[in-house]
Amino acid sequence: MLDNPKVTVFIPAYNREKYIGDAIESILAQTFANFEILLIDDGSKDRTIEIMRSYNDPRVRIIRNQTNLGIPKTRNKGIEQARGEYIAMLDSDDRAFPTRLEKQVDFLDAHYDYAQVGSWCRMMDEQGQPLKKTKRQPVSPEDVDTQLLFRCSLSNRSIMARTKILQEYGYRNDYPRCQDYDLHVRLAQKYKLGNLPECLVYGRIHADQITSQTLELGDEKKREIIRHQLKVLGVHFTEEDLGPHLTLSRMRKCHFTPDQDYLQWAENWLLKLQEANLQTRRYSERAFAQAVSEKWMRACWSAWDGMGWIALKYYFHSPLRKSLRNTIREHVFTRSAQHTFN
Repeated sequence: MLDNPKVTVFIPAYNREKYIGDAIESILAQTFANFEILLIDDGSKDRTIEIMRSYNDPRVRIIRNQTNLGIPKTRNKGIEQARGEYIAMLDSDDRAFPTRLEKQVDFLDAHYDYAQVGSWCRMMDEQGQPLKKTKRQPVSPEDVDTQLLFRCSLSNRSIMARTKILQEYGYRNDYPRCQDYDLHVRLAQKYKLGNLPECLVYGRIHADQITSQTLELGDEKKREIIRHQLKVLGVHFTEEDLGPHLTLSRMRKCHFTPDQDYLQWAENWLLKLQEANLQTRRYSERAFAQAVSEKWMRACWSAWDGMGWIALKYYFHSPLRKSLRNTIREHVFTRSAQHTFN
């Protein structure tokens, strides 16, 4: 057992006998050596705890919950028990790339103003075979912060964070789903959060994933998280706006085909959000203009199948497209002027 590890790799597990060994071995194979693996078995009814105990390595520490506490309470327990300066999250059915810890430690050591950093994620199938699908996340703190208004822009399986900060904030126990999303939003109000623009973890796709089994609960919690952010932004909204707002980030995933009514709502809604941000300055103006323009472009593109050229007409005539162009032009001009006078 290490007394002062630089990193605690925290892997909570519940009934993951098929995958937990793969997750553990991916950490034992890291190029960075100064870590401990904190395993918490959340009252599994299969052989998960036996597999955990089969690893006779001084860097492996095991805690077993006598009863199933659920995800947020178990994660909070892991944060409290972590001994490392940094804590790296890894889900029990996923796998880390060999250089993951090394690259994230180097980043946090060099960027003291960041509370945590994630990465992109490559997906794999149930048998652990890599797929072509890659989950890319925004990189800069401004873009991560802005995207949180629409979706969870950090993958929990890829996060490395400063342990003391997470111990201060913790997960909310009333979020059995989306507790990581809620935590990211609260952290982003005070700290910088970012992602490394490369894949450092594999995410496993299989039938027993909690996210796919609790879609309705997930949507309910996402609405709560969005509702809070909209209030902070200072925008007027109704409960009926929350569903279409979430859809803005799901065009490809749910194969939604927008119609003219939805495009009209989306344009008005995104313009309203942008105007509110100009008043409150909650988000970076550049990042916000880019985000709303991207949502608008995806909505119009998804409407192509049903509306054809009418959808493109909506897109090209919208102030949302023009506002992004003007914001980028102003940003480039400002950077050029700073370079000239400095």
